[in-house]
Amino acid sequence: MSKTSIVIWIILLLAVLAAAYFWLNRPRKMIIDAALPVDFPEQDFSHGSFEELLQSYVTADGRVDYDRWQQFPASLQQLDSYLAAVSKFSPDSTPKRFSNRNDELAYWMYGYNGYVIRSVLDHWPIESVTDVKAPLEAVQGLGFFHQQRFSFGGEYLSLLDVENRKIRNKYQDPRIHFFLNCASESCPVARPDLPVGDDLEQLLAEATNDFINDPENVALDHDAKVIYLSTIFKWYEKDFVNYVRLHGKLVGNGLIAYVSRYATDELAQELAQASDYEIEFRDYDWGLNATD
Repeated sequence: MSKTSIVIWIILLLAVLAAAYFWLNRPRKMIIDAALPVDFPEQDFSHGSFEELLQSYVTADGRVDYDRWQQFPASLQQLDSYLAAVSKFSPDSTPKRFSNRNDELAYWMYGYNGYVIRSVLDHWPIESVTDVKAPLEAVQGLGFFHQQRFSFGGEYLSLLDVENRKIRNKYQDPRIHFFLNCASESCPVARPDLPVGDDLEQLLAEATNDFINDPENVALDHDAKVIYLSTIFKWYEKDFVNYVRLHGKLVGNGLIAYVSRYATDELAQELAQASDYEIEFRDYDWGLNATD
């Protein structure tokens, strides 16, 4: 067999393998078959039914009681009713329902978190979202965050699509990284209150302050001269650095500059004195954020 023939056969084999990979990992749509929540507004969009569920199943320390939630069919149905609204309406498909930018952002964030919870409940019991695997999972989390597709105003999107295309690209507010919840230990905690409009600003500020001032996410080892940061800062470094560049004078390390904006006075002083410290990112814990 000639070298040309061998090359052709290799190309054909690779093409077949690629086709098989994409076929096996083709999108899996989650279909929500439920009526809209009772008294759902005719003109606006309400997150009230989802908020009510979160206030029942999210603990004071931000964990989700999936096991108890799974035991109550009425609560599962209530979640599906809320997601039926997310599935039917969106700022893209029905923009008149969302009167301002914060209402739009709230829709995408709350819808994202709602579908994450729904997917965990759908696959319950699991120990991690990474247990929801694609048939050929080349990258950890592919099954949960990419292969699954959820309807937002009739458009089926992966969780990665929602985070990157609908939220990050449009709103360019790094604080969303401290609210979006991927149902994992190293994620921001789940929050039971879902404000809209101007009140959303307070939620994002509180979520950012809480995350940054938690030693699990930002800590200094003065003996080793190391600043430990959550891996979230590594994954989305560009978002944080760009924000500092646009909203202030970027001096030194952009990540530390961003963290310092929201740090307590004590932590900010420590960071200011640690300009020569190395940055290390903590390992991400994909364990489920469930109650014990």
